[in-house]
Amino acid sequence: MFTGIVEATGKVEALKKNELGGFGLEIAAPFSQKLASGASLAVNGCCLTVTEIVQSRLQFDLLGETLRRTNLGDLRPGDLVNLERPMAADGRFDGHLVQGHIDTTAAVLTLEERGSDRLIEIELPSSFQQYVVFKGSVAVDGISLTIAELHPSSFVLWIIPHTWEITNLQRLVPGALVNLEFDLIAKYVERQAVRGLK
Repeated sequence: MFTGIVEATGKVEALKKNELGGFGLEIAAPFSQKLASGASLAVNGCCLTVTEIVQSRLQFDLLGETLRRTNLGDLRPGDLVNLERPMAADGRFDGHLVQGHIDTTAAVLTLEERGSDRLIEIELPSSFQQYVVFKGSVAVDGISLTIAELHPSSFVLWIIPHTWEITNLQRLVPGALVNLEFDLIAKYVERQAVRGLK
Protein backbone atom coordinates (compact mmCIF):
# COMPACT_ATOMS: atom_id res chain seq x y z
CA MET A 1 0.00 0.00 0.00
CA PHE A 2 1.19 3.48 -0.89
CA THR A 3 0.02 7.01 -0.12
CA GLY A 4 0.89 8.94 -3.28
CA ILE A 5 3.63 10.97 -1.58
CA VAL A 6 6.57 10.76 -3.98
CA GLU A 7 9.92 10.29 -2.23
CA ALA A 8 12.20 10.93 -5.18
CA THR A 9 12.52 10.68 -8.93
CA GLY A 10 14.59 8.00 -10.59
CA LYS A 11 16.19 8.05 -14.02
CA VAL A 12 15.40 5.40 -16.61
CA GLU A 13 18.58 3.67 -17.73
CA ALA A 14 17.07 1.04 -20.01
CA LEU A 15 13.84 -0.60 -21.17
CA LYS A 16 14.50 -3.65 -23.28
CA LYS A 17 13.23 -7.08 -24.19
CA ASN A 18 14.58 -10.00 -22.20
CA GLU A 19 15.33 -13.52 -23.37
CA LEU A 20 11.80 -14.71 -22.51
CA GLY A 21 10.11 -12.10 -24.70
CA GLY A 22 9.06 -9.86 -21.84
CA PHE A 23 10.54 -6.49 -20.94
CA GLY A 24 13.02 -5.44 -18.31
CA LEU A 25 13.15 -1.94 -16.83
CA GLU A 26 16.29 -0.51 -15.24
CA ILE A 27 16.16 2.64 -13.10
CA ALA A 28 18.83 4.58 -11.22
CA ALA A 29 17.32 5.43 -7.83
CA PRO A 30 18.76 7.53 -4.98
CA PHE A 31 17.68 5.07 -2.28
CA SER A 32 18.48 1.81 -4.11
CA GLN A 33 20.77 0.61 -1.30
CA LYS A 34 17.84 0.74 1.14
CA LEU A 35 15.94 -1.85 -0.92
CA ALA A 36 16.37 -5.58 -1.38
CA SER A 37 15.53 -7.99 -4.15
CA GLY A 38 11.81 -8.81 -3.90
CA ALA A 39 10.88 -5.40 -2.50
CA SER A 40 7.90 -3.47 -3.85
CA LEU A 41 8.31 0.00 -5.29
CA ALA A 42 5.80 2.33 -6.95
CA VAL A 43 7.22 3.54 -10.27
CA ASN A 44 5.01 6.26 -11.78
CA GLY A 45 2.36 4.88 -9.45
CA CYS A 46 2.67 1.28 -10.66
CA CYS A 47 3.64 -1.27 -8.01
CA LEU A 48 6.65 -3.22 -9.30
CA THR A 49 8.89 -5.87 -7.75
CA VAL A 50 12.63 -5.29 -7.59
CA THR A 51 14.27 -8.30 -9.26
CA GLU A 52 17.90 -7.23 -8.93
CA ILE A 53 20.02 -4.37 -7.62
CA VAL A 54 23.31 -3.50 -9.29
CA GLN A 55 25.05 -0.59 -7.56
CA SER A 56 22.48 2.25 -7.69
CA ARG A 57 20.36 0.62 -10.40
CA LEU A 58 17.10 -1.22 -9.78
CA GLN A 59 15.85 -3.82 -12.22
CA PHE A 60 12.23 -4.88 -12.76
CA ASP A 61 10.37 -7.33 -14.99
CA LEU A 62 7.28 -5.87 -16.70
CA LEU A 63 4.23 -7.98 -17.49
CA GLY A 64 2.35 -7.57 -20.75
CA GLU A 65 -0.63 -6.36 -18.70
CA THR A 66 1.57 -3.70 -17.11
CA LEU A 67 2.71 -2.46 -20.51
CA ARG A 68 -0.87 -2.37 -21.83
CA ARG A 69 -2.34 -0.52 -18.88
CA THR A 70 0.41 1.96 -17.98
CA ASN A 71 2.79 4.46 -19.55
CA LEU A 72 5.87 2.44 -18.58
CA GLY A 73 6.22 1.01 -22.08
CA ASP A 74 6.71 4.54 -23.43
CA LEU A 75 9.72 5.26 -21.22
CA ARG A 76 13.06 6.12 -22.78
CA PRO A 77 16.57 6.34 -21.28
CA GLY A 78 16.91 9.60 -19.39
CA ASP A 79 13.21 9.89 -18.53
CA LEU A 80 12.31 10.69 -14.94
CA VAL A 81 9.93 8.43 -12.99
CA ASN A 82 8.26 9.04 -9.65
CA LEU A 83 9.30 6.64 -6.89
CA GLU A 84 7.61 5.73 -3.61
CA ARG A 85 8.36 2.89 -1.22
CA PRO A 86 5.40 1.15 0.48
CA MET A 87 3.99 2.85 3.54
CA ALA A 88 5.46 1.61 6.82
CA ALA A 89 2.91 0.28 9.33
CA ASP A 90 3.95 2.95 11.84
CA GLY A 91 4.28 5.73 9.26
CA ARG A 92 2.29 8.91 8.81
CA PHE A 93 -0.59 8.88 6.34
CA ASP A 94 -0.04 12.03 4.30
CA GLY A 95 -1.77 11.28 0.97
CA HIS A 96 -4.60 8.83 0.29
CA LEU A 97 -4.95 5.07 -0.16
CA VAL A 98 -3.02 4.10 -3.29
CA GLN A 99 -2.59 0.45 -4.26
CA GLY A 100 -0.17 0.85 -7.12
CA HIS A 101 -2.69 -0.79 -9.46
CA ILE A 102 -3.06 1.54 -12.44
CA ASP A 103 -6.58 1.77 -13.87
CA THR A 104 -5.74 3.45 -17.17
CA THR A 105 -3.65 6.07 -18.89
CA ALA A 106 -5.00 9.40 -20.07
CA ALA A 107 -3.66 12.33 -22.05
CA VAL A 108 -2.62 15.69 -20.69
CA LEU A 109 -4.87 18.22 -22.43
CA THR A 110 -3.61 21.49 -20.99
CA LEU A 111 -0.52 22.55 -19.10
CA GLU A 112 -0.33 26.20 -18.06
CA GLU A 113 1.85 28.25 -15.77
CA ARG A 114 -0.23 30.43 -13.45
CA GLY A 115 2.12 32.58 -11.39
CA SER A 116 4.20 30.20 -9.28
CA ASP A 117 1.65 27.39 -9.72
CA ARG A 118 0.70 25.14 -12.64
CA LEU A 119 -2.66 24.08 -13.98
CA ILE A 120 -2.93 20.64 -15.56
CA GLU A 121 -6.05 19.39 -17.33
CA ILE A 122 -6.25 15.64 -17.94
CA GLU A 123 -8.63 13.62 -20.08
CA LEU A 124 -11.22 11.61 -18.10
CA PRO A 125 -12.22 8.38 -19.88
CA SER A 126 -15.98 7.79 -19.72
CA SER A 127 -15.61 4.34 -18.14
CA PHE A 128 -13.98 5.87 -15.03
CA GLN A 129 -16.03 9.05 -14.54
CA GLN A 130 -18.01 7.58 -11.63
CA TYR A 131 -14.86 7.43 -9.47
CA VAL A 132 -14.06 11.13 -9.67
CA VAL A 133 -15.60 13.89 -7.53
CA PHE A 134 -14.85 17.56 -7.00
CA LYS A 135 -12.15 17.91 -4.31
CA GLY A 136 -11.64 14.15 -4.34
CA SER A 137 -8.27 12.41 -4.68
CA VAL A 138 -6.66 10.83 -7.70
CA ALA A 139 -3.17 9.37 -8.19
CA VAL A 140 -1.48 10.77 -11.30
CA ASP A 141 1.82 9.01 -12.10
CA GLY A 142 1.75 7.97 -8.44
CA ILE A 143 1.22 11.47 -7.03
CA SER A 144 -1.72 11.99 -4.69
CA LEU A 145 -3.51 15.07 -6.03
CA THR A 146 -6.79 16.89 -5.41
CA ILE A 147 -9.29 17.46 -8.20
CA ALA A 148 -9.84 21.22 -8.43
CA GLU A 149 -12.30 21.24 -11.34
CA LEU A 150 -14.42 18.49 -12.81
CA HIS A 151 -15.71 18.61 -16.38
CA PRO A 152 -17.73 16.06 -18.41
CA SER A 153 -14.66 14.55 -20.05
CA SER A 154 -11.71 15.98 -18.10
CA PHE A 155 -10.51 17.12 -14.71
CA VAL A 156 -8.19 19.90 -13.56
CA LEU A 157 -5.38 19.84 -11.02
CA TRP A 158 -3.47 22.73 -9.47
CA ILE A 159 0.19 21.96 -8.76
CA ILE A 160 2.18 23.83 -6.11
CA PRO A 161 5.88 24.61 -6.73
CA HIS A 162 7.11 21.93 -4.29
CA THR A 163 5.25 19.13 -6.09
CA TRP A 164 6.36 20.47 -9.46
CA GLU A 165 10.02 20.48 -8.40
CA ILE A 166 10.28 17.04 -6.76
CA THR A 167 8.27 14.98 -9.27
CA ASN A 168 8.39 14.21 -12.98
CA LEU A 169 5.49 16.60 -13.67
CA GLN A 170 8.11 19.14 -14.74
CA ARG A 171 8.71 16.97 -17.85
CA LEU A 172 5.06 16.86 -18.93
CA VAL A 173 3.88 18.23 -22.26
CA PRO A 174 0.36 18.36 -23.74
CA GLY A 175 -0.46 14.99 -25.27
CA ALA A 176 1.70 13.00 -22.85
CA LEU A 177 0.08 9.99 -21.22
CA VAL A 178 -0.07 9.76 -17.43
CA ASN A 179 -0.96 6.80 -15.24
CA LEU A 180 -4.23 7.16 -13.33
CA GLU A 181 -5.36 5.24 -10.27
CA PHE A 182 -8.80 6.19 -9.03
CA ASP A 183 -10.07 6.16 -5.47
CA LEU A 184 -10.14 2.68 -3.95
CA ILE A 185 -13.05 3.47 -1.62
CA ALA A 186 -15.18 4.69 -4.54
CA LYS A 187 -14.61 1.35 -6.31
CA TYR A 188 -15.78 -0.66 -3.28
CA VAL A 189 -18.81 1.58 -2.80
CA GLU A 190 -19.74 1.09 -6.46
CA ARG A 191 -19.31 -2.68 -6.17
CA GLN A 192 -21.53 -2.92 -3.11
CA ALA A 193 -24.16 -0.62 -4.63
CA VAL A 194 -24.33 -2.74 -7.78
CA ARG A 195 -24.62 -5.95 -5.76
CA GLY A 196 -27.36 -4.39 -3.65
CA LEU A 197 -29.45 -3.68 -6.74
CA LYS A 198 -29.48 -7.35 -7.80
